[in-house]
Amino acid sequence: MDNFENTRREMVEQINADAGSREALEAKHGQVWSTDKLTTDFSVQGFMAPFVIVSRKSDKKKGSLLFQHSPRFYYGFQEE
Repeated sequence: MDNFENTRREMVEQINADAGSREALEAKHGQVWSTDKLTTDFSVQGFMAPFVIVSRKSDKKKGSLLFQHSPRFYYGFQEE
């Protein structure tokens, strides 16, 4: 049961309706990862769009990132 499904669906629509370029996302959110770079820097624990739950490999910190579908970029790391 996902009590936040409607909220997540709205977020997915908003993010993907105005999908940003890497440069625009970096200006707004800081560091941005491609799929290849994401798997280099993080271990992915799970997805529930628009979120991905991760563990940062460098220090084992757990957290989440947002992602947009196309072009696929991950951004906004929030530590637990």
